[in-house]
Amino acid sequence: MNYDPIKKDLGIVFNQSTFLRKIFYSLLDLLLLRTWHVHRELKLWLKSNKSAQILDAGSGFGQYSFYMAKRGKQFQIDAVDVKEDQIADCKQFFKKCGLNNANFAFGDLTLPIAQDKYDLVMCVDVMEHILEDVTVFKNFNQAMKKGGMLLISTPSDQGGSDVHEETGESFIGEHVRDGYPVAEMADKLKQAGFTQFEILYSYGTPGKIAWKLSMKYPMLMLNASKLFFILIPPYYLITYPFSYLLNWLDTNSKHNTGTGLIVKAWKS
Repeated sequence: MNYDPIKKDLGIVFNQSTFLRKIFYSLLDLLLLRTWHVHRELKLWLKSNKSAQILDAGSGFGQYSFYMAKRGKQFQIDAVDVKEDQIADCKQFFKKCGLNNANFAFGDLTLPIAQDKYDLVMCVDVMEHILEDVTVFKNFNQAMKKGGMLLISTPSDQGGSDVHEETGESFIGEHVRDGYPVAEMADKLKQAGFTQFEILYSYGTPGKIAWKLSMKYPMLMLNASKLFFILIPPYYLITYPFSYLLNWLDTNSKHNTGTGLIVKAWKS
C-alpha cells in the first residue's frame, strides 16, 4: 500500500488553517508510536543541551522541527526534504506561527550536507526509503560537530514493514528495504565513521497491536475509499484509549525484539 496519496489528502485537509495544522501535529503526536519514542529521546537530549544547531533530515510534515523550534530561538533548525510541496507547506505554516528559527529547503541526503555544523541530526521514518544508506550516514557524520548525536527511527527486520511470508511484500509500498537487522545497522554506522552508538528495539508486543489499531486499519480503510474519512473520528473514539495504553507500555518498556529500531549515534 502507498501512503503518499493518503498523506497528500491529509495535507490538503489540515493545511486549511494554522489551527488545523496544529491539530494535525497533535494527532500525529498522539497516534504515532514512533513519535512517542522520538520525543522520549529528545527530552533526554534536551536535559543536557540548552542550545543547538539541528538538522531535521527528511522533515516531512515538519512535526519534529515544530517540536524543537518551540523550545526557543536558541535551537536553530535546518529542515530538508525531497518533496517540494511539503517544504512549501512548512515554510508557510512556520511563518504564520512566528517560528523563525526553522529553515525549510530541498535537500538530497545522498549528497554532502555540511561540515562540522550540527549538534543533533534527527532522521525519522527516512532511511527505509533510501538505498544509499551508508552514503547518507557518512554525510551525517561529516555534518555533525564532535559530540553531536544522530537520532534515527526506522523499521527493523522483525516485520517493520509488515511483510507477510506468503507474499514477501511490504505493506508500505514506498519502502526500499523491509527493515534493518541490528547487526547490519551497527556495521553500516561503523562504515560511516561512528564508533559510539546505541540501538534499541521499539514496537514490541504492545506497539505491534497499537500500530494495527491506530495506523494500519485506518490506512487500509482510507486506501479503499475516501468515504471512510467520515468513519475515522468514531473509530478513534472507540479504539484510542487502548492504543494510548499500548503506546505508553511500549515506550516505557525494554524489548528483546520489535518491528522498529531507535538508533542513537555520537560523533567522536
